[in-house]
Amino acid sequence: MALTFVSAIAGPSPAQTRASRPASSYAQSIGVPLATIIVFGDQYNGGDELYDVKITVAEVVRGEKAWQMVKSAGDANMPLSPGMEYLLARVKFEFAARVRPEHYSYTLDPSQFSAMSAATTPYAAAALATAVKPELRATLRTGESAQGWVAFLVPRGDHTPLMMFREDVGSVIHQGDASFFKLYNENPSGSARTKPS
Repeated sequence: MALTFVSAIAGPSPAQTRASRPASSYAQSIGVPLATIIVFGDQYNGGDELYDVKITVAEVVRGEKAWQMVKSAGDANMPLSPGMEYLLARVKFEFAARVRPEHYSYTLDPSQFSAMSAATTPYAAAALATAVKPELRATLRTGESAQGWVAFLVPRGDHTPLMMFREDVGSVIHQGDASFFKLYNENPSGSARTKPS
């Protein structure tokens, strides 16, 4: 059983304060990297190893443009029911060990990313017969990065969807809470498609 100690004098911890706020208030904007740490633990390899990770949503495409990309990826990809649309996020993932020698690689795949409403109601991943290329899928060693698309289904009326990253590799842990990203342009006059400068 894990124990958490909170000082009544010091006030709430940053994690508690963050937990009491909506995810959209601290979700990372398009084009802005989010830095986090992934910890690999193995008692036979000398204990924990820390790896720095940077995740950036580089571009978001939705609606008709996203459907054209999905359709171009493969004829077996199907149009959606009314009221839903494809949302594609191009994500860059950077992975680097903090110490040498390093012993681990990181297997990255689209299932580690999920879309949700601003109220954190989960949305389904897009079950594509053929993925939009390049797909965000790689095995990374220290100093390597990968960039590719992840696909989601979102309601047409949701103009402020979020994406969450959670690592999913056995004993690996991610320091802090889940990482959240905005899948929309915060500039109301801007388009849904945003490229990094």
